[in-house]
Amino acid sequence: MTMSTNPGLTPDERSELFGDFNPDDYAAEAEQRWGGTEAWAESQRRAKSFTKEDWKRFMAEAAGISARMAEAMRSGAPADGDLAMDLAEEHRAHITRWCYTCTYEIHRGLGDMYVSDARFTGSLDRTAHGLAAYFQAAIRANAERQNA
Repeated sequence: MTMSTNPGLTPDERSELFGDFNPDDYAAEAEQRWGGTEAWAESQRRAKSFTKEDWKRFMAEAAGISARMAEAMRSGAPADGDLAMDLAEEHRAHITRWCYTCTYEIHRGLGDMYVSDARFTGSLDRTAHGLAAYFQAAIRANAERQNA
């Protein structure tokens, strides 16, 4: 689910924060898919209040989780092992803290999108080849561990 950025950000700030990626380019597609959900409404409410510093913290946290997940994968840690599942849980908590209440069901759906949508797969696999599938497996294993 893509969050629209705060309209108060200048074009230079958006470029600094997101580089070539512009979340607003995907806002219409995301709204079409999830616009009627409470998670969508919550993510839009929250994102509108984000400052530049909030976006920096959000992005840094997300990048850190992805980097540690890639490190776990490269080390040979199984996706259904404690390390990867703990990182998946941290990822879910990060989404809940910043975006919307991310249930295990929603989180599984995100994991599925990581492998079914080439944009997500490409983004994650640029960090480490195979990361999207590993992330998906860790998310699914974590949800099962939680009996969710």
